[in-house]
Amino acid sequence: MVDVEALSREELVALVLRQQALIAELQATVAQLQVRVRELEARLGKGGPRGMPGHKPTQAPPKTPKPRKPRPHGFARLRGVPTERVVHVQERCPDCGCALVGGSVQRTREVIEVEPAPAKVVEHVLLKRTGPLCRKRWVPKEALGGVVLGQQRLGIGLVSLVATLREVGRLPVRTIQWSRKTFHGVRLSVGGLVAVLHRVGWRAKAEVAGIQARVRASPVVHADETGWRQDGRNGYVWTFSTPTERSFVYGGRSKGVLDDALGEEFAGVLVSDCSAAYHHDEGVHQRCWVHLLRDLHELPEQHPEDASVAAWAQAVHDLYREAKAFASPDAAERLAAQERFEERLLALCEPFLTDETAPQAVPCRRIERHRSELFVFVAQPAVPPDNNAAERSLRHLVISRKISGGTRSEQGTATKMALASLFGTWHVQGRNAYLACRQLLASP
Repeated sequence: MVDVEALSREELVALVLRQQALIAELQATVAQLQVRVRELEARLGKGGPRGMPGHKPTQAPPKTPKPRKPRPHGFARLRGVPTERVVHVQERCPDCGCALVGGSVQRTREVIEVEPAPAKVVEHVLLKRTGPLCRKRWVPKEALGGVVLGQQRLGIGLVSLVATLREVGRLPVRTIQWSRKTFHGVRLSVGGLVAVLHRVGWRAKAEVAGIQARVRASPVVHADETGWRQDGRNGYVWTFSTPTERSFVYGGRSKGVLDDALGEEFAGVLVSDCSAAYHHDEGVHQRCWVHLLRDLHELPEQHPEDASVAAWAQAVHDLYREAKAFASPDAAERLAAQERFEERLLALCEPFLTDETAPQAVPCRRIERHRSELFVFVAQPAVPPDNNAAERSLRHLVISRKISGGTRSEQGTATKMALASLFGTWHVQGRNAYLACRQLLASP
C-alpha cells in the first residue's frame, strides 16, 4: 500500500499518470477480449466448429408468429362412408305417455372406431384323391401365388404391414412384435420379423434394379451421402434422386460408388455439393448454392471487425439472386447469360485468389475451381440451383441411423437399401406404401 498523504505533489502526479496508463492498457485488453467473445459466440450460434461434438447452439430469439393463412371457403372435416348405421328414436312422449309416430332426421353424428381384431388363420388342406379307373392317386399343386411368399406362413398382407411399419414408421423390430401381438394376437419372433424384411428386400430386387435404371436415364439427378455404420464400421449411404425415383446405395466415399451407381451411360446433369467424390465425373455438374451461401453467411460472423467481408458476401449473394431470377425462352441467350454470370463471379473473387491472409481466400478458390458448375441452372431451367432434393431424401435414413445406430450385417444393409429405395420411390410418387408393397409381393 502507498501512503498517499505522505507523497509530494510531483510523486502524486506520477502515480496518477501510471494509473491512467494502466487503465488504458486494461481497456485495450478488454476490447480485444470482447471481439474474441463475439467471434466464439458467432461460431457457437452455428452449432460450433464442424466435427466437434458437444457444442450446443445458442438459443435463437423468439420469432414473431406469421399470420395464419385463411382457409378456403367451405373447408370442413370430410366425412367417411358409413359402414354401419344406428338409428336413435324416442318411443313415447315424456309428457303424455303416448307412442310417438312418424319421424324425420334431425341431425347425424359420425363416430370413427377401430377395434383389435384377431388375425385370420387360414389352413390350406391338400386332399389326395384316387382315379376310379387308373387307380392313381393325385395331389393338387399349391396355388398360393399372391397369397404367401415361398414357404413362409405369413401372408403378403401381414408381410407388407411389417415392412411398412419398419420403413415408413421407423418402428423398432420389438415394437412391431408387440403391436402385432397386442392388436391381432399374432406371436412373431424377432428373428422371424427380420427374416420377413430380408424376404421383401430379396423379392424387390427387380423393382430396385428398375429404379436404378430410371435414375440413370433421368436428365437431372441429385446426389448426396451421409454416414452409416455396418457392424460397427463406418461407411456411407449414397442417394441418387429424381422427382419420381429414390435410389440408395451403401459403400465408401470414393469415386467408385458414383461410377457404379450412375454407370457409363448416364448423360444427365449431376446436382451435388462440392465434395471431392464428384470431381472426377466428366459430365455436366451443378454445384449446390445452398452449401456455398451457408459458408458465406458464416464468414462475416467469424470476422465481424472486417466490413469488407460482409460486403463481398452480400455481393455474391446478390449475384446469385439475379441469376436465379433470370429467365429467357431463347437457349442461346440463356447460355450467354450463364457465361456472363460466371465472369462476374470470377471478377468478385480475383482480388482474393492470391491473398492468403484474406478471409475470402478459401471460398474464392473454391468458386474459381467450380466456376463453370455454378450457373448451369441459368442455361438449363430444368436444373435446380440447390441440392435440397437429395438432402430431403436422406432425412429418414439419418433419423433411422440415430435410432438404431446402423445395421449389423451386409445382408441387413442390403435389405435396408432396397427397402429405402422402394418406399422412398413410392413416397415421392404419392402412392400408398402399404398397398404398393402388397401389390409388389402379389405380382408373379
